[in-house]
Amino acid sequence: MTLDDYAAWAATLPAPKGPAGDLDGALAYLGLGLAGEAGEVADLIKTALRDGRPADPAALADELGDVAYDWVRLCAAAGVTPQDVLAGSRAKIAARVSAASRPASA
Repeated sequence: MTLDDYAAWAATLPAPKGPAGDLDGALAYLGLGLAGEAGEVADLIKTALRDGRPADPAALADELGDVAYDWVRLCAAAGVTPQDVLAGSRAKIAARVSAASRPASA
């Protein structure tokens, strides 16, 4: 499954609850959902580190799937495609890496 396939599927699911046309409410709901799921990923890793064991790959994949779901829904609510977000991110990171690898001028 491609990211675009997943985003198209997620777009068929019911929108977050709230007043119809309330973009700020939808963005808040989805943004908080994304932050909450990312926190669950972090907690899984933290707990594994604390216990001196590797993180459970299946549990990590499950939580990352929840992050992906909230992320693609947030992209759709914001009116951007995941593909465009990733392309912009790649360009921004490539520019940072390029700038960091240039020698400092005297």
